[in-house]
Amino acid sequence: MPLEKQYSFEDLWLIKLKTRLQWTGWLQYLLPLPAAMALLTIASAARYVVASESLMAHFWFVTLPRALGCLLIANALFDIATCKYDMRPLEPEPKRRDHMNAFDVMRARRSCRSFQTRKLSKKDLEELIESVKQHVDPSYLVGSNPIRLLYVSEPMRVWPVVGAHEFLVAVAPKEYDAMSVIDVGRSLQKVVLHATRMGLGTCWIGPGADQDSVIWHLGDSFDKERDHVIVTCAIGYRSMFQPLAIRLLSVVTGSVRLPLGSLFFSDASFCEPQDLAQKPFSLFGRCYEVCRWAPSSYNAQPTRCVARIDRRAPKDAGNCEDDHHDQLVPAFDFFCATTSRFYGPIALGIWLANWEAGCDNLGIKGQFSVLGPEERGAAPREEEQAAEVPKYYISWLPSSVSKLS
Repeated sequence: MPLEKQYSFEDLWLIKLKTRLQWTGWLQYLLPLPAAMALLTIASAARYVVASESLMAHFWFVTLPRALGCLLIANALFDIATCKYDMRPLEPEPKRRDHMNAFDVMRARRSCRSFQTRKLSKKDLEELIESVKQHVDPSYLVGSNPIRLLYVSEPMRVWPVVGAHEFLVAVAPKEYDAMSVIDVGRSLQKVVLHATRMGLGTCWIGPGADQDSVIWHLGDSFDKERDHVIVTCAIGYRSMFQPLAIRLLSVVTGSVRLPLGSLFFSDASFCEPQDLAQKPFSLFGRCYEVCRWAPSSYNAQPTRCVARIDRRAPKDAGNCEDDHHDQLVPAFDFFCATTSRFYGPIALGIWLANWEAGCDNLGIKGQFSVLGPEERGAAPREEEQAAEVPKYYISWLPSSVSKLS
């Protein structure tokens, strides 16, 4: 007797249609059409229900739905013409942000969902590649495995970004290593921040990139036996023309962030929010803010931090007393509040990049180190509890206490 075929969620015709529209680049343009058809249907049906002498009811149930439906259809046609088929005027190159400090650059950075048709100028591309080389150098990484940020200058199947034709593809060794994934987030975010200062638009793309398309475009630079694509980042000149569905998506997902009290804690049990206004933590100012606004997949914000006092005496601290706030040494332990093997560590790496950039702007030097439970003042957990979240990954310690006084 033949085995009965088992169907998955992906086998549904509606899901297959959605996937096809997504990878052919039509989904973002057609999303408003069901709403438009529903409004026109309501208007047509209401004509036979609403009394003709009731002008107010006629307006709310016939005229307004009909106008909104027609407006959505007109907007979809406009989006298709300008974004899908590039029937738009030549847009100017954006201005650089060299006048901004690191904090303002990090807050100014927004995901770019629509790109101009023009490619990066030779000067901009050379500057971008130089930043890539600097941040994938082994001396910069916190892990022991190499990572690569490969430049691709061809359109790839990505969603919901439109008009993207230049990308940085992050590649790490195929054998999983969480520190390599963290390095990808940290290094690529540093490149993204440099691109933001250059005036370029960027967009992190995780599940919205078709892996087969990405690997095909990498060609001989990708070895399926040794390499693994971690994440893709679209890069280019931002366009002011953007499909309505993407605009609404950006508004919904781009302005929601957890409060600092849900991200920074004083204890490893994550029960007590740290008082960031108290010394020595207050000395880090806007570093907390830019971590809070760091991008993550679906803005899930899976990173957590324990801000604590490091009881181990640093080399340059002299005979400091623990009860003297100006000589207390802060330490920051970073955790992931998800079991995700990729999106969580990537988000943590982005946090580390923003934290590091903020500290550099304040003139506070430090280094990342992986510490054991005793070094962090935490009780070691049982072996069977090792998979619990939040899960510890890495710490940041200042290298000069005198800078904090």
